[in-house]
Amino acid sequence: MYFDGAVNSTGSGIGAILIFPDGRYYSVAAKVNFSCTNNVAEYEACILGLQAAIDFKVKELEVFGDFMLTIFQTLGQWKIKDAKLVPYDEYLEGLAENFEKISFTYTSRMKNQFADALATFASMVSITKKNLAEPLEIEITKGTAHCDVIEATDAKPWYEDIKNFLQTGQYPPFVDRRDWKTLR
Repeated sequence: MYFDGAVNSTGSGIGAILIFPDGRYYSVAAKVNFSCTNNVAEYEACILGLQAAIDFKVKELEVFGDFMLTIFQTLGQWKIKDAKLVPYDEYLEGLAENFEKISFTYTSRMKNQFADALATFASMVSITKKNLAEPLEIEITKGTAHCDVIEATDAKPWYEDIKNFLQTGQYPPFVDRRDWKTLR
């Protein structure tokens, strides 16, 4: 599971991605509708991902985040100095007990791009119950869209008569005198 939180001038958002052993991806993102710090957003994102993993009845989970504070506080390597984060850390510990095996690993921001993009997207959009986007599916295109719809035919291209006129100086047989002027 990869997670990330985003706090910016347009709002706050959280995102997490579960990657299953068979290669399936499940992404979840949420708009945070309360004022929060980046630290709180990171905890919220991690909790969102853990809750999704619990819903899928995952028993073994590797958790990756690019925010040192959340990872190292969860591992017990850093003390929690901000009192607002204590309930988050305690709740996260309770969720972790639902797994037979769980690990938390700090990863680079580059390896966490998808979770970061989800969190940033959620922070920037105005979401209401009427415009929820479920599910969000992102695919990889292998070519331009218009190439998939062009059909090959034996017909001459639209510019064939113009090309012939430029090469030979002769007008097409179906052209009248008025068209000669336009074509010239």
